[in-house]
Amino acid sequence: MSVIYAKPVLTDIPQMQAIVKKEVEEGIILPRSDDELATNIRSYTIAREAGEIIGYVALHIHSMRLGEIRSLIVKEGHRHRRIGSALVERALEEGRALKVREVLALTYMGKFFERLGFEEIPKETIPEHKIWADCIKCKHFPVCNEISLIKKL
Repeated sequence: MSVIYAKPVLTDIPQMQAIVKKEVEEGIILPRSDDELATNIRSYTIAREAGEIIGYVALHIHSMRLGEIRSLIVKEGHRHRRIGSALVERALEEGRALKVREVLALTYMGKFFERLGFEEIPKETIPEHKIWADCIKCKHFPVCNEISLIKKL
């Protein structure tokens, strides 16, 4: 089977929510309501195999210069196949096409993003401080062990 990468449609949202449920419960990924996913559906790229969504990522645009990788997930049983890397690469391609200058990632998987060319930065230096508005949704707020990384495009 080959993996197909595409933009999701609104009817994909229940499957997207099911894939990420465990990571949301564990506080690894921020919760997003169905309405929030619908509002931002064009930010997402999905990976599909045999008709089933097996992963996705979002590229959220914060400003004319800054984007953010969000909600990266690959379904258990499909990990370690470079699907996550391919999803991030597609998000970066989209950022380049939009002329974003930098892409941020807040993550517990720093080594993964470093392999993709991201460099760790102190959280205090994160550009566009409005990003922190999402942190309030996190069950770990305000004590956070996430690493912030950035990649220049």
